[in-house]
Amino acid sequence: MFAAALRSVHNLGYAGATMDRIAAEAGVAKTTLYRRWPSKGALITDCLVDALGPAPLDGAGTDEIVASAIHWVAAKIGEPGVGGAFAGVFVDAVSDPALREVLSTRLQDPYRLALQDALGEPEHRVLFVIDVIVGTLLHRMGMTGKPMADADVTELVEMIRRVLR
Repeated sequence: MFAAALRSVHNLGYAGATMDRIAAEAGVAKTTLYRRWPSKGALITDCLVDALGPAPLDGAGTDEIVASAIHWVAAKIGEPGVGGAFAGVFVDAVSDPALREVLSTRLQDPYRLALQDALGEPEHRVLFVIDVIVGTLLHRMGMTGKPMADADVTELVEMIRRVLR
C-alpha cells in the first residue's frame, strides 16, 4: 500500500495522488483505504513513517550524530515520492488540525525524542533544528525540483553544528 501511495505521489504529484488513484495503483478498493486511514494525509503520514524508518543516530558525539541524521534525512527526502509526500502533507496540515496532530504524534515526535536523547538538548532546541533541516531540504526541492546537492547538505550540517555548540 505504502509503495503504491509513494509511486502515485511521485508520478502524479501530491495533489494528483487522490485516494482513488492510490487505491487503483495498489489494486484495492478505495473503501479499503478509508477503513484504515480517515484521509489521504493520514495515509501519507504513515507512508512517510514507513519510508523513513528509524533515524540512524550514529556517532560518538554531537557533531557525528548531527551529521549522520542530516545526511540520512536528506537522502530519504530525495527518494522518489518522499519529498513530494512530505511537502504535500505539510501543506494540507496548515488548514487541518487533525492532520497536524497525526503529523506531530506519528512522524515528528519519535524523531524529536530520539534526537533529544542522543543530543541531550531540550525539546524547543530540537524542534527548531528539525524545522531548519526539514524546511531547508523541502524548500530546496520545491525551488529546484531536485534534492539538495551533497555539497549543500554538508554546508547545512556545518550550520546546524554551529547552532548546537
